[in-house]
Amino acid sequence: MPSTYSISNLASEFDVTTRTIRFYEEKGLLNPEREGTRRIYTAADRTKLRLILRGKRLGLSLDESAEIILMYGTPGNNRKQLETLIAKIQEKRAELKRQQNDLRVILKELADAEAKCRAAMLTHLNGDRKQ
Repeated sequence: MPSTYSISNLASEFDVTTRTIRFYEEKGLLNPEREGTRRIYTAADRTKLRLILRGKRLGLSLDESAEIILMYGTPGNNRKQLETLIAKIQEKRAELKRQQNDLRVILKELADAEAKCRAAMLTHLNGDRKQ
């Protein structure tokens, strides 16, 4: 595995646009070295990008991901980073469970409303047949 990467290498590997990578750079999450106008990303930048994208898939905001990523390398063998990540995961799980329950209720209400509409249609059709 190479020790440095171009922006196009990373964009291709992670299936994101170079604009996305530059956005994360503007936010201070990635800090490539420069050779003129060429960006040179390190293995650490690659790891940070992977973590940013993983956080996004987990439903973390960019600020939440940044908080965790910027803890990387702090004293204590990254324990604080892992504890923070666990707490964020637990928060997201609880939020998704609330949403799941809300969706269950909404789906039941939709099924009930549909059943009432179908019953009303049958009643209406039966009434038309009698006339």
